Order: sequence, then C-alpha cells, then structure tokens
Amino acid sequence: MIVPSMSHRSFPRSMAGYAARVLLLLGTLGAVAAAPVDPVATPETATSSPLNIGMLSNVLSSALNFLQPRTLESYSARDLCWWGLDGLTAIDPAIVIEEVPPPDPQTRKPPAIQLMSGQRVLRTFPRPGDTDTAGWIALVVSAMQEAWTQSTTIRAAGSTALLQSFFDELFNHLDPYSRYVGPAPAVQDRTARFGGAADVGVTLGRDDRGLFISAVNANGPAWTAGVNVGQRLLAVDSRSTRNQSPESVAHWLSGPSDSRVLLTLADPGRRRANLVLHRASVPPQTVFAYTHGHLVVLRVTSFSTETAEELSQYIDQSMQDTKLAGIILDLRGDRGGVLQQAVTATALVLDHGVAVVTNGRDQRANHIWAVQGGDMTKGVPIVVMVDGRTASAAEIMAAALADHRRAVVIGSATLGKGLVQAIGQMPDGGELFVTWSRVLAPLGWPLQGLGVIPQICTARGEADLQHSLRALRDGQVVDAPTVRASRAARYPLSVSRILDIRRNCPAAIGTDADLDAAQAILTTPGAYKTALSAIPDDLSAVP
Repeated sequence: MIVPSMSHRSFPRSMAGYAARVLLLLGTLGAVAAAPVDPVATPETATSSPLNIGMLSNVLSSALNFLQPRTLESYSARDLCWWGLDGLTAIDPAIVIEEVPPPDPQTRKPPAIQLMSGQRVLRTFPRPGDTDTAGWIALVVSAMQEAWTQSTTIRAAGSTALLQSFFDELFNHLDPYSRYVGPAPAVQDRTARFGGAADVGVTLGRDDRGLFISAVNANGPAWTAGVNVGQRLLAVDSRSTRNQSPESVAHWLSGPSDSRVLLTLADPGRRRANLVLHRASVPPQTVFAYTHGHLVVLRVTSFSTETAEELSQYIDQSMQDTKLAGIILDLRGDRGGVLQQAVTATALVLDHGVAVVTNGRDQRANHIWAVQGGDMTKGVPIVVMVDGRTASAAEIMAAALADHRRAVVIGSATLGKGLVQAIGQMPDGGELFVTWSRVLAPLGWPLQGLGVIPQICTARGEADLQHSLRALRDGQVVDAPTVRASRAARYPLSVSRILDIRRNCPAAIGTDADLDAAQAILTTPGAYKTALSAIPDDLSAVP
C-alpha cells in the first residue's frame, strides 16, 4: 500500500482507542509501500536447490521499480545494477564483472559487459542503455545464472545469499539505512511491528505457590478485561496449571485470532473467578510506567503500531492523580520505529502545531505532520530523557516537544537518525527499506547527523550537571547557546559544523543522573520554566 499523497496532515489530540495502521518507519522510520507478492512463490533457502530464475527476475524487477522513483538522489538502472553486480565478487572473489570499453570509435562496436572467473571470460553481454531497466535486469539475472553454474562457492552460499549480496553492495553506495531484509528476518520484523501469534497478552511467572501474572501487555485482551499483575492463573479452559511451566501454559494461551479462552484467576487471599477472553495478535508492549511520588515515569522502548495507544492509556491513568507534579518520558535507548506513531504520541501532549516535516525527491514523501485538538495532560510539566542511543521516531518526539516549549529535554546529544525509509514487500517475502525523505524538526533544523541537543546536558559529569541546575534556579541556562545554535542549523549542514555543535554535549549512555535531574527540574517550577526558555522564539537573532 502506498501512503496517499498529501502535503499536510493533522491528527486529533485525544488518541484513546486509536490504532495506527499506516506504517511509517524512520530508521527501523518511513512510508510503507508494497510491491505485489506472488502468493504461490516460495523463497529459495536450501543451498542444494536450483536457482529460481523466475523469482530472481521478479524480485529484481520489483526492487528497481520501487527504488528508482524514491531514492533521495536520482540513479539510473545502470548505476543500481552495476553496483549490485559487485555482490557476485563479494561472495566469490574469483568472479569479476568488467565493462569492456569500445575499441576504435570508428568501428561503432557497442560497449559490452564481461563476466570473468580469474582471467577466463565466462560470458559477454551487450551493455544496455543507462535507463534500460528491463535490459539491466535481464543482464543481472543472466550474470547470476552463469555465475551460479560456474562457481561452487556461489552455489554453496545459496540463492538467498545471492540476492542479499546484490542488495548489500547496491546500498553501500546510498545511505546507512537503506537495506534489503531477507524473507526469514522480514517475518520477524513484521511480527515486531504488528504482533505475531494470537494470545491474551500476559507474561507468566512461577514461584513456590504456582503460576502468576507477572506482566500484562497494554495492547492485549487481558489488559482490556482488567487482568492484574500478581493474580494467580489456576486453569486455562478448565485445565489445571498445577505443576506446569510458564512456557507450557503460554502455549495453551495461544491460538487462532478471536478464538475463545477461559482463564481461572485468583487474587491473593480471594476466591477464584472465571474470565472469558478472545485471543488477539498482540504487538509487543513498548510503554512501561512507574511512579515516583507524584511524578510518573513513562518509558518508551520503541514506536510500534500501538505505542500511541499504550501511551494514551498510561497518561489517562496518570491524570487520576490530583497531585500529579509532572511526567517524565524516558526515551533513552529508544531506537525509533513507526513515524506516524511518533506524531500521534506527540499529539497526546502537544496542544497544536507542526510535529515534523519530511522532504524528499518523490512528492509522496513530502509532508507537514501537524497535530491539533487538545493536550490530554492539560499542561502538566513534562521532561523528556534522551541519550546517545535515542534515535529516529524517538528523536522526532523529543524535538517536537522541545521546539514547542512543551517539554524540557535532559540527557546527551541523540544519535541523529533523520532519514525516512519507505518499505516495499518483495515477491520472495523479503522487504526493501529505501530512504526517501529527510526529517526537519518544527523549527526547521535537520535531525540527520545533528540529533537533538538537550536543554540540560548530563553528559559532562556530576559537577557540571550540578552547576547547570544551580544556574537554572538562578534563571540561566548554561547550554542555551548550544541549543540555539542547533535550532538555527539548516540543511545541508557540514560535518564540521555538526561536530562543533555536538561536542558541547557529547552523546553518552543514560545514567541515574538523568532521572535525578528530571526530578529536580519538575519539583522546581522556576527552573523548569527557565529551561524551556532555552528554545529560541526568533531564529533570525541566532548567530
């Protein structure tokens, strides 16, 4: 499915019950597009299997048709295929592809492509025109078939490795995030995004008294039905769990989607009760919550298709505390995920405004992602904790909340992954991730390379952090010049300029100091307000 062409998108602010179905991934972030999948064809995996020429041709054709209109820069069929052909040499160094230049131009003999093994010419192919996509695909398939016949090393690697090596070499010439994922790992990736086998969404533990519920997935049927951590699971469909392992009973809880399962549960010290649930395919939980006094910490581990829904549920619960002093969003170590979920999650706490802008060569990649509606928290102070591993969708959320002065960001410079990938499903069941747009934060600065510079840096040691906190209480932001310089940056940004900005708060792994600083800021309203002021109103005044 191709994401509809739009220049502007708005999302409602209250997202309880919302579940995003359009997938946009930045970094593991982008728009989903799917090439037609042959329902009959199966991927070649066994090294002893013959080379499936039809499948090979279908995958390469789908891949080039998907790639060419979407890459950030324009590349010809010749560029893409010539780079990919180096994959043969990567598997078997004896196999070499050479372009034979024409002899005397007066002979008008066209150039040719030679497939060689050492000094021996295996086959010579007419060189297609640079834009002849079909011709180049036919050449690649023929070269692969010939190499397969002549090289025991290539046959031993197998047809899956042949495709993987082709795409690996091709993408070596593009960017760090474009890639091909083979059929088996692609299934695992899709399971992580959408959920796998249907179950009820609980994790089981065991002690000397038997099985108990150790965790409840906020996306699953058990959460909706009110199952609680600590309850004893006594039976599944009237089958006793006594002397059973958590793994065995977890298998009992799995089954066809929407099928019925009867749980017999008991609270500590209470009578047993029966609960009927309907199994569902449950994405892994990505939001985890705990309280510290009247502060709520919401840790977001990634952005899957249900993250905004999970976050909305926890925020709704948090708002039941009439003395709630603040919310801490912990995005440390969050490598990103679904772009639309980052925008939707931002919409939960940002009253209105642009969350992110994406720009690419393909017009379908150009969007202004805006939010509107209402802040679920009604202005409760927010701190976002980040570190050097915070990336892509997580950086988008942190940047949006900081740029709109809705949150104070604490930690270190983030990873700086600001390229969006479109995902194409290939006929072999694999997936193609192709970078097709760049990410700009609300104030117009590029995330790629630069990352998010926090208002309060914790990466320079405890003494420096305490100095920063004292300065905040006195109405000053130590890192204000660095933050303002980052917001004034514009694409294209030189590597030297990026390093000049980032070295003031170098990327680091998060520590307990981040949480201590977050608590100190949220319990000192004046310091919190001062930290927000580090974000400039007028970028024209920034040198």
